[in-house]
Amino acid sequence: MESSEFYRIQKLPPYVFAVINEMRAKARAAQIDVIDLGMGNPDGATPRVVVNKLIEAVRNPRNHRYSQSRGIPKLREEITRRYQANYGVTLDPDKEAIVTIGAKDALAHLMFATVGPGDTVVSPNPAYPIHQYGVIMAEGRACMLPMPDAATFLARLEDLYRMSAPAPKMLLISFPHNPTTTCVDLDFFREIVALARRHGTMIVHDFAYADLGFDGYKPPSILQVEGASEVAVEIFSLSKSYNMAGWRVGFCVGNARMIAALARIKSYLDYGVFQPIQIASIIALRECEEDTRKICAIYQKRRDALATGLKRAGWAVEKPRGTMFLWAPVPERFREAGSLEFAKQLLENAQVAVSPGIGFGPLGEGHVRFALIENEQRIRQATRSIGQFLKAG
Repeated sequence: MESSEFYRIQKLPPYVFAVINEMRAKARAAQIDVIDLGMGNPDGATPRVVVNKLIEAVRNPRNHRYSQSRGIPKLREEITRRYQANYGVTLDPDKEAIVTIGAKDALAHLMFATVGPGDTVVSPNPAYPIHQYGVIMAEGRACMLPMPDAATFLARLEDLYRMSAPAPKMLLISFPHNPTTTCVDLDFFREIVALARRHGTMIVHDFAYADLGFDGYKPPSILQVEGASEVAVEIFSLSKSYNMAGWRVGFCVGNARMIAALARIKSYLDYGVFQPIQIASIIALRECEEDTRKICAIYQKRRDALATGLKRAGWAVEKPRGTMFLWAPVPERFREAGSLEFAKQLLENAQVAVSPGIGFGPLGEGHVRFALIENEQRIRQATRSIGQFLKAG
């Protein structure tokens, strides 16, 4: 039986990143030292106090049973406490917060819970793949607006509201943005919330890089906008902020009606995160803010090393103000061949793996994404190899 026979599977294109992943695996099998700046997979260790709490909680047999799909109450209380401390946002832990199995779980299942056949969901493009294909899997209509910068996206969104009827059912946004690294201020969110409230549109804000702002920039929460909780939810994850990507712990907070819909659908689908992981996550939120600041500082130093090295190699790039990525235009003479072909050439000739922009949607073409997941020494080694390749090419 061909997988293309399956109704939802046939809507999904081949995973472009798989091409680079396969090439990288073959190169490493042949003992070639590939510097992997492709997948955004944090390389740092989870704070030790969190790991120790997990070990302690695992040893208690009471924690081996089914947990709660909404998340244990103390963990929900802890995320609302963090929002109060960091953003001055008050949330009800019972009605306005739910624990999810990472951010992807929150996004995909929220789509299934709230989007129906033909409902329009607007998002910037390029985008993290689940932002586009989560909508398609939920039978919605993905409407992608270009985002060369935040102001252009906002202008195009205003045009869309003026010209289209009915209004979009949902706006799916994410700032700091993956892959473009676009950052916004609170005024941008005020405009978005005002549009959504005027037209009865839901907002989902994926806040995966909440704590990765550089050079003094502090990414705002959309829930800081007055009236945002009437239309918006925000998704936060421990993955990047606490080096807990593999633990799969995220949160959806904000609009009570949307949270209730997500809770309802999750009650049919899962029993929540393994309870010892939830208990350890309480410690992360309660005791590890200093670790989060250190993690951010590490990414900033890596960003500086990468941007400086690429500039020295003759590749003009801009330093991002946030995320764990650098979004780079494909050098002019390679542009015609496309981002996938250029990424292949970087892997073959410079032994550096990056993500081709086309993997993030049609408007990602012409760029590649670097992930800051190797140490500064390895990043400098990568930029030297890239420099040699660009000079020889």
